[in-house]
Amino acid sequence: MLFPHSTTSILHSILMPVCKLPIFPMNKDLLQKAANEARGLAMDAVHKCNSGHLGLPLGAAEVGAVLFGESLQCDPATPRWLNRDRFVLSAGHGSMFLYGWLHLSGYDLPIEEVANFRQLGSHTPGHPESFETVGVECTTGPLGQGIGNAVGFALSGKMAAAKYNTPDHVIFDNHIIALAGDGCLQEGVAREAVSFAAHNALDNLILIYDSNDVTLDAMAKLTQSEDTAKVYKGIGWDVVQVDGHDLDAIQKAISRAKKQNNGKPKLIIARTLIGKGIPEVAGTAKAHGEGGAKFIDAARLALGLPADQHFFVSDEVKGYFSDLKAKRARQHKRWQKSFKAWGEANPQLKAELDASLVQKSTAEDLLKLIPEYPAEGKAATRNSGGEIFNHLAKSVPNIITGSADLYGSTKNYIKDGGDFSKENPLGRNIWFGIREHAMCAICNGIAYDGIFRASGATFLVFADYCRPSIRLAALSKLPVTYIFTHDSVGVGEDGPTHQPVETVSGLRVIPNLDVIRPGDAEECAAAFALAFSRKDGPTLLALTRQDIPHQGSVPASVRREGTLKGGYVLIKETGTLKTILIATGSELQHAVNAAKQLGDGVRVVSMPCTEIFDRQSPSYREEVLPASCKHRIAIEAGVTALWWKYVGLEGKVVGIDRFGISAPGNTVMKELGMTAENLVAAAR
Repeated sequence: MLFPHSTTSILHSILMPVCKLPIFPMNKDLLQKAANEARGLAMDAVHKCNSGHLGLPLGAAEVGAVLFGESLQCDPATPRWLNRDRFVLSAGHGSMFLYGWLHLSGYDLPIEEVANFRQLGSHTPGHPESFETVGVECTTGPLGQGIGNAVGFALSGKMAAAKYNTPDHVIFDNHIIALAGDGCLQEGVAREAVSFAAHNALDNLILIYDSNDVTLDAMAKLTQSEDTAKVYKGIGWDVVQVDGHDLDAIQKAISRAKKQNNGKPKLIIARTLIGKGIPEVAGTAKAHGEGGAKFIDAARLALGLPADQHFFVSDEVKGYFSDLKAKRARQHKRWQKSFKAWGEANPQLKAELDASLVQKSTAEDLLKLIPEYPAEGKAATRNSGGEIFNHLAKSVPNIITGSADLYGSTKNYIKDGGDFSKENPLGRNIWFGIREHAMCAICNGIAYDGIFRASGATFLVFADYCRPSIRLAALSKLPVTYIFTHDSVGVGEDGPTHQPVETVSGLRVIPNLDVIRPGDAEECAAAFALAFSRKDGPTLLALTRQDIPHQGSVPASVRREGTLKGGYVLIKETGTLKTILIATGSELQHAVNAAKQLGDGVRVVSMPCTEIFDRQSPSYREEVLPASCKHRIAIEAGVTALWWKYVGLEGKVVGIDRFGISAPGNTVMKELGMTAENLVAAAR
């Protein structure tokens, strides 16, 4: 049993910081029995579906027994308790480890779901999915992502503690514990993230390294030879090595890691035998997958499991976890009393936290916070975006942001927001360094935690460094905002390495990612309002480096409201409709100028976000793009493939199906046909 983290201010003053120490000795015999039964669950599930990974669930069973049977602060009856420890299985291929322990420890994951592992409609998919299974904190699978997510959780935890804890009430003092293998540590995103964690003193983060000398193809020595302990110590982590099958050693290492508030994240290197329990494959690469499943009959008997009863959990283990679940519920209840007292003593903080967790603001609400721009003039949308972003951040205190060493270019720095650091965990500006992939994985972790609205920035062309994390944000419906600038060949002199031509279209094909490329400052205002009000997925804002004109001949309200629908009629034809010009981003100006040259019968449709437009009603889409008008031309400074959907086989697309050129931006645009004159020629 653990002391509660928060009961009353008196208890805090007396007990902290030692309130996380166990009161009673660990029941090692029963936890070892639970570990073996967890091994049995993994064997039975993988054997039944003839698919999956046995290595980690078997090799790390004692780690699971200590975590779920002893060390984790959680309440299975209330899985989203604010002050729970967050457990992240970064090595997501070992999903049966997590499913087995969630079931044993009393989460709402019945044995029927465990037995339905990897089957259609089950709550036990091949890799953990946060939206599918109770108790799964984040969607893992691609190796290393979970480590980045855990760093995001840890950052969020530090920020929440600094923002909401008071001298009388500590409501946030949880830890983030991640379990990873060699594959996770080898991935570049993990190395980026662990460097960030050390530099920012995230000592609430505990990484358990399941060190078993094996990767999927072969023994790990074929691909790695570094001394992991020295590497992590050099980065700035505390490191301890333990026998990963010694319950006492594991428990002491975790307890020590939780007590040490020394400004260093903690690495526990747990030496384990992969596939432990199946002698025929244990300790070999064959144990990584389902190779050992054919030997499970003898293995189960050797573990003391009944031959005629699969998916077996003994009454003793059930009873232990039933009692533990009740103790954890009581601990949570004591915290709730402290939380209630904190709320009564700090009503403003309580209201702010409630607003952060619920996030009721709509795009229309946020637009009211953003002043309209003058009808005349021009500005790069990155500059407009920086101004707009600060209007929102001033009124929405849970918005935080970061940049991959490009604040001066991406313009998303929150003025007077302070810089996040060890000395200032309240800082709203996060300096990620040149770590684009980790930035986005960390933003995912912040979004999973659900207290702060995370955003990150870099050049659009570097979205490919971020793409795996962006994809997972879309899959998991995380409200992350990406503020990506320098959105086209208009970048100019930096040349084709920095000029995205395929990038925007490549991002548009990711399901559930809204990509918005605003065509002026008012569209930019609506784009930011959409991004920071969205609740069911991420939004990417593609912003210009170069100045583009305000479309002040059209009321700001029309541009804002039209952008909220993804696409709209910016300029309506006079007389009979003959031609539709569709444009987005910086090319909107060319469509407007071309329409003036083409005369009557020309409609200009601004399409800042194809995804949002496609979600509109059929009647609205027909109103904007009537099927009767087949003479359509689209223009965008990028590849043309996706635009045929809107222009049809009889239409045309003016785009760039090649890499760019190193020259001044206006020269590049003109050379590659991004002009009103070229659009007029195409229309005629």
